[in-house]
Amino acid sequence: MGRRKVKHELISNESARKVTFRKRKAGLLKKLDELATLCGVIACAIIFSAYDDQPEIWPSPAEALFAFEELKRLPSRKPGKYMMDQEAFLSTNVSKLNQQLEKQRRKNLGLELELMMAGCTEGMDLHDLKHIKNPSESIQFLEEMIASVTSEIEHAENENNA
Repeated sequence: MGRRKVKHELISNESARKVTFRKRKAGLLKKLDELATLCGVIACAIIFSAYDDQPEIWPSPAEALFAFEELKRLPSRKPGKYMMDQEAFLSTNVSKLNQQLEKQRRKNLGLELELMMAGCTEGMDLHDLKHIKNPSESIQFLEEMIASVTSEIEHAENENNA
């Protein structure tokens, strides 16, 4: 008989939740025992539950204490390439989002300037350009565009002369 897919959400029926907890806990401890036996690793589990007065410690409190002592004796590892704490994760994401924001602002500025230039070619009065929010940024952007076009022209001329 096949198994049906289980939704990963809190089981609303209290008695069904308790039965599921007991079965899954037994399965987890069985897998942990198999892992420790077959692979020769030190393993332990501490399970806190609303159904028991005391936490369940597998395989025993003494062996769990031994596993934690072994863990403490291990040298601290160098963080992996993608390993980071919450602060580093957030600062990395903020940095990426700031870069995306700046890229989008530059794109919007370019589009505004293109629209303004199109308006100028269609006879728009230069006094209508007062709506430009940051003229110095627009001038810098235009200078960069002019430098880029000049560079491309020079490169094309050099290729034609060669």
